[in-house]
Amino acid sequence: MADPYSILGVSKGADEKAIKSAYRKLAKELHPDKNKDNPKASERFSEITQAYDLLSDPKKRGQFDRGEIDENGQPRFAGGNPFGGGGYSQGGPGGGNFDFGSGGIDLGDIFDGLFGGGGARPGAGPGPRPQQAPPPKGANIAYEHLVSFTDAATLAPQRITLGDGKTVEFKLPAGLVAGQQIRIPGRGQPGPGGNGDAMVTLKLGKHPDLTRDGDHIRIDLPISLKEAVDGGKVKVPTVDGAVMLTVPPRTNSGAVLRIKGRGFTTKAGGRGDQLVTLMIHLPSDPTELARLAGVLSDSSVRENLSV
Repeated sequence: MADPYSILGVSKGADEKAIKSAYRKLAKELHPDKNKDNPKASERFSEITQAYDLLSDPKKRGQFDRGEIDENGQPRFAGGNPFGGGGYSQGGPGGGNFDFGSGGIDLGDIFDGLFGGGGARPGAGPGPRPQQAPPPKGANIAYEHLVSFTDAATLAPQRITLGDGKTVEFKLPAGLVAGQQIRIPGRGQPGPGGNGDAMVTLKLGKHPDLTRDGDHIRIDLPISLKEAVDGGKVKVPTVDGAVMLTVPPRTNSGAVLRIKGRGFTTKAGGRGDQLVTLMIHLPSDPTELARLAGVLSDSSVRENLSV
């Protein structure tokens, strides 16, 4: 892989926001779902994803900038010296003292070859073997998934078709918000250390009548003048299906009634409420409206005013 900065088209001084913006732009252009007949695009998509994985991790980016790891995340030896030190010095005749610097690397394998595989080296006891870095996994693959308003509120199971044509099911997290990411392990690009992951960014759909207010759901519900005056039961849509709500007599327009436990699932695992704002709907027939105006008196509305 080439230099990750060049792959994403950003400078080495680019901040996190610029790197993320560049990746998103390229990911939209090169996503496998949009380029099924273009294998080159799939290869480029894998490259930009791997580059973003490295540069979006502050620790890995710092290691890369300092030359400690290469663009694939593998350790890189400084100065061409695999022992990490300043060479060696040999003592006087019969001294046999070797100094391989302060890297602490175990040379057992080298001495085993020199001394017939005996496993012992002059002047040194057994020591720990150096641990090799694990082979890198394949690149992650980014996806977007639209969750309906009702599914988001009730945390209904979701299904998504990945780039390989296979469909997988996943669960939504409690307290779900737009832009949140879900990781599906092992469904990314293949690599020496195993497959990368599928990273699914969640988008939330809208509802024709309901709106979200934090963990609560709101709705403006029209009621008739008779229902406002006399009270009664009215049908209210919720994400769990319609329910009957009791309107008290002499209810004013703008009054808010609460239906408990019909909101969004919270991070703690409970449910918010649904808040119903009652809106009095006057008849559209002028004759009927005039009749009601003649029957109803508005003096009670002003009786407490000092006029």
